[in-house]
Amino acid sequence: MVRAIQLSIDSVRAGEGGPFGAVIVREGKIIAEGVNRVTSTNDPTAHAEILAIRQACEALGVFELKDCELYTSCEPCPMCLGAIYWARLSQIYFANTAEDAAKIGFDDSFIYNELKLAHAERRIPAIQLMRAEALAGFAAWTAKTDKIPY
Repeated sequence: MVRAIQLSIDSVRAGEGGPFGAVIVREGKIIAEGVNRVTSTNDPTAHAEILAIRQACEALGVFELKDCELYTSCEPCPMCLGAIYWARLSQIYFANTAEDAAKIGFDDSFIYNELKLAHAERRIPAIQLMRAEALAGFAAWTAKTDKIPY
């Protein structure tokens, strides 16, 4: 956790992005780390946790991090939490809370609230199109005999 917090401070000082740092640990050793680089890379998905997950998966040559833990300087946002679950990390440790982040302008509560709404009622309406045609992709996946399930 000490390293994740230091990364968050260093990121602010270097002008890389927001005050967030994350490390991924496997068997007691840091295998990946990330800092928030949203504004320095013009990438809204460049959160510390996402970058650390990408780096860890590349380093280990896997798409699941089942035997790894995440240490992050702040409670993960909804996007990062989703990525953490998809990566199947075994544990999350965090320092600052979502409420702490909201107090300095990083408030993600509206996303949690949006998810509770019907698609058409969301701030960015989601409109379903061509479901019948799109099911062909799912049928192809179902029929594929050499797929790698995840």
